[in-house]
Amino acid sequence: MVERVWVDTRGRGLHEITAMVAAKVKIVEGLCTLFVRHTSASLVVQENADPSAKADLERWLDRLVPDGDPFYRHDTEGPDDMPGHIKAALTATSLSIPVLEGRLALGTWQGIYLWEHRLRGSRREVVLHIGP
Repeated sequence: MVERVWVDTRGRGLHEITAMVAAKVKIVEGLCTLFVRHTSASLVVQENADPSAKADLERWLDRLVPDGDPFYRHDTEGPDDMPGHIKAALTATSLSIPVLEGRLALGTWQGIYLWEHRLRGSRREVVLHIGP
């Protein structure tokens, strides 16, 4: 079964989508594969209990790939354009999560996040394949 979820981001940062994805799971056992259809956003499984973990990850990646670096040529949509592409390349555009007993087999402190790498908010599409 193929499903889609749409995520309206508020701008750069980690946006939890665990509940949206879990609501689409209608099988007892199998695999849920997620794919984000954009080149400046990514998907990660990350800590969902302490918000400081998300903040630290965001600050670390922003320090690693700064906006407006004169090294970048691709800046058609602004100084965060190329950094958004690099960040998506360094992280993941797809994830696979087992489904056990009708639920995503995430650990106690794990959540699924869409990581928006652009400063402005955007509507992002995530395609899910859920099957045995």
